[in-house]
Amino acid sequence: MLDSLQILAAAPLFNFQLLANGLLIGAVFALAAYGLALVWGVTSVKNLAQGDFVMMGGYIAWALAERGVHPLVALAPAAALMFCFGWIAYHLVIRRVIQRDLFTSLLATFGLAIVIQQSLNLAFGPEVRTVDSGLDTRAFFGGVVTVTDIRLLSFALCAALAGALMLFMKRSRMGRAIRATAQDARAARVLGVHTERVYAFTFALNAAICGAAGVLVSMIWVLQPYYGIAYSVRSFVIVTAAGLGNLPGVILAALGLGALEQYSGFVLGAQFQQATVVGLLLGVLIWRQMLLQRQRQALA
Repeated sequence: MLDSLQILAAAPLFNFQLLANGLLIGAVFALAAYGLALVWGVTSVKNLAQGDFVMMGGYIAWALAERGVHPLVALAPAAALMFCFGWIAYHLVIRRVIQRDLFTSLLATFGLAIVIQQSLNLAFGPEVRTVDSGLDTRAFFGGVVTVTDIRLLSFALCAALAGALMLFMKRSRMGRAIRATAQDARAARVLGVHTERVYAFTFALNAAICGAAGVLVSMIWVLQPYYGIAYSVRSFVIVTAAGLGNLPGVILAALGLGALEQYSGFVLGAQFQQATVVGLLLGVLIWRQMLLQRQRQALA
């Protein structure tokens, strides 16, 4: 650990390398986290299968790549297929637990996550998979800092998708219905909003967003049927820290988490990288609880 800190102090450009990697991968985290925040805010369902949706999108890209389709071209089909899957999953599972207690919704989505994991394992096997984007690596500062083109392209695509989602939520009829349902579902029903359709569309949209994120993950990292939990935990950390309905906060929290992961992986070792994310989740929950206690004391 001390040796790693000495390297960071002696080589400032290496800090830039870690920071650049963290910000670029944080954009993908933001995409998956925004889908979770959307579902959480509208339906009050905490989707524990969020990361498994990401893995499904990645495996769709891998399957299409095996058939000669470039993974970037697979982005749209993967999102469309995941939208259909999300719609079906909502009507089979989620709609039955929306009005239930927190434990029931957590248990239902946890069961959904297990079904997805086992299905991916049966379909593709337990081996680690990856998709070759065919893009090059750029070198800066005499080769000290390197950035892959796929990470730069993924960052740009995530920014474009985030902008498109913001426009959709503000300008479209369904987007306004989603925002109205999130604020007050009963009042939205009185005003003629078909809240059941809004719930289904929101969950399906979340699945499509995760599918797009999974395609990017397949080109940047690796795929494995049981790796979805890591992205679920990241999404929960980001949403809990940023708050519901706060897209700028989600983006900032995701970029910060990406940078923190890179630094913790270098300083503490790769084996503690995921432990840092879990520890951060616990820290955010404790911080939130302390804020709630202070608010209650102020009101009392």
